[in-house]
Amino acid sequence: MPHHALEITLTRPLSPAALHRAARRLPLAANHDATRLMALVPAKTPDRAARRLRHRIETQLPIDVITTHYPDADHKVLLNVVLLPTVHAALTAEARLEGQSPERLVERAVHRALAEHADQEIARLGRAVRRLLAHTTPVHLLAAVGHVLTRLPESPTP
Repeated sequence: MPHHALEITLTRPLSPAALHRAARRLPLAANHDATRLMALVPAKTPDRAARRLRHRIETQLPIDVITTHYPDADHKVLLNVVLLPTVHAALTAEARLEGQSPERLVERAVHRALAEHADQEIARLGRAVRRLLAHTTPVHLLAAVGHVLTRLPESPTP
């Protein structure tokens, strides 16, 4: 049976004792402040792995979101969230009005939010570049950016 790498985002940091208790049920790796955990869960599908993980440790941890750590073949990441009954009912009603599944409605909303965030980041960087260009030439700015990028310890990947 395949194992799936899942990331757990917590609503608050865990104490060392709480992390130890949870890790006795399932091996977990924590980030530096114990707000994100990693687990390998055996299951036929990523969805089953996320449900199995939530079932095994949700009473011990303040779980906010469980996601697959690696995108699938379609470059998508599974998002496992528990909604309040009133929120779920409203989402289901809205999806029905739009003739979509609740999952598709959430997927579209997340895509819109990510696109808006990307647009805001591009605008912010554009403002910063314009401020820099007020004090230098484009050639000098480009040379400085190239100099910095070639000396980063680890270049970011697109």
